[in-house]
Amino acid sequence: MPVAGTQSGAVSDATLTRADVGRLLAARHADAGQPAPLHFTDCDFEGTDLSRLDLRGAQFHRCTIAETSFFGAALSHTRWVRCRGREADFGSTDLVDATFESSDLNNTSWRRARLASASFRGCKLTGANFEACTALGLSFADTLLVGAHLRGLSFRKATLQQLDFSDADLAGVDFREAVFDGGSLKDAHLKGARFDGADLREADLSGVRLIDAALFKGATISHQQAAVLVTELGLRVM
Repeated sequence: MPVAGTQSGAVSDATLTRADVGRLLAARHADAGQPAPLHFTDCDFEGTDLSRLDLRGAQFHRCTIAETSFFGAALSHTRWVRCRGREADFGSTDLVDATFESSDLNNTSWRRARLASASFRGCKLTGANFEACTALGLSFADTLLVGAHLRGLSFRKATLQQLDFSDADLAGVDFREAVFDGGSLKDAHLKGARFDGADLREADLSGVRLIDAALFKGATISHQQAAVLVTELGLRVM
């Protein structure tokens, strides 16, 4: 069903195609003065190709974006709340200052996206791929990053609140002077990661291998963690 644009730019309870979104954008740009950003609530975009569209400032509340392609789209200053987006493609998008809250984004692709000052709060990003992102100021909190590809990202001097990096690819990640407020590094791939000055006392370090132990030189850990590391290294404390 065609969706007409409204003066407020708000659409709810609709299943939308690329053509529908295109008409909404055209109507928005035709409005005199400063057009209001599009605001989608309980909308279904599943499997839709929205690549390279200009959706700057749009808001998505409780929307379904599973397998939706936003490849190359302009998504700066967007807000995503309680969205369901498994396997969505955000590759090469501009997501500067975007916010994601309480959303299911498992197995999504963010390859080469611009994520400067973007934030994720209470999200599920299991298996997500953040390869070659521009990520200055990118932040995560209370987020599952199990098995995620985060190679080369920087969390230097950040406070990492309840981030689960279990089984994640953290090769070359910069954790220098970061503070781990809970969370887990269990069985993560840590080759070349840097932890100088990091505070790891609240993190789960189980599964650390002998080859990775030297990476924690200069980091702060607890007595209990030290005992776990010794056990993982196959040593016995008498």
